[in-house]
Amino acid sequence: MYDYSLSDLALKSSQKPQARENLLSTGARSLSTQELVMILLGCGTAQIPVRQLSAKVLQIIHTVPPEQLVDKLLHTEGIGTGKACLIAAAIELGKRLHPAPGAKICSPHDLLPLLQHYTLEQREHFLCVSLNGAQEVTAIRTVSVGTLNRTLIHPREVFADPLKERAAAVILAHNHPSGNCNPSINDTDITKRLLKVSEIIGIHLLDHLIITAADYFSFAEHGLVFTA
Repeated sequence: MYDYSLSDLALKSSQKPQARENLLSTGARSLSTQELVMILLGCGTAQIPVRQLSAKVLQIIHTVPPEQLVDKLLHTEGIGTGKACLIAAAIELGKRLHPAPGAKICSPHDLLPLLQHYTLEQREHFLCVSLNGAQEVTAIRTVSVGTLNRTLIHPREVFADPLKERAAAVILAHNHPSGNCNPSINDTDITKRLLKVSEIIGIHLLDHLIITAADYFSFAEHGLVFTA
């Protein structure tokens, strides 16, 4: 027998994400990554609303190695075995059905489809795309989430994994939630800084893309990325 008070029912009803209705009306591609996680979670708890819980889950997904994901989720308040397994399975299914690795990148237009979902995010995501000698994608990683600055975008964080993987080149990218794809002074400064580091360590920086839902800006196409 279920024993819900009226207040409990009201709470659960208020936590039902609008994301589900948005998916039904406009399709999954129109949803942000956080909204997709909200749909997977279904609801939060009495203490943690589903939107807040989905933000915690996203932070874990961005920062924890895949082999530690389930364990970390299980140690997160509001996440049980069922939800942890569902999230891990959804991520793995996405990787298997739509694998980014292996895509050959000859121009920004080749990479944009792999990054387009980041244009739905409300915060800036700074990404590093690793490429092998044939300019094929080997990994796409989120380096930082939030407004770009020199503190968040440290060369160590950008090049640590490409160095470990012996990547031949990288392409940087980040979204502009404002919809304006023109680079800021900070964007240009960060690009110049990382370009110098790339030349020292021997991993070629091919480009830095700024992406929005409607357009993009390529530092390479504008002659702002080159090897001295």
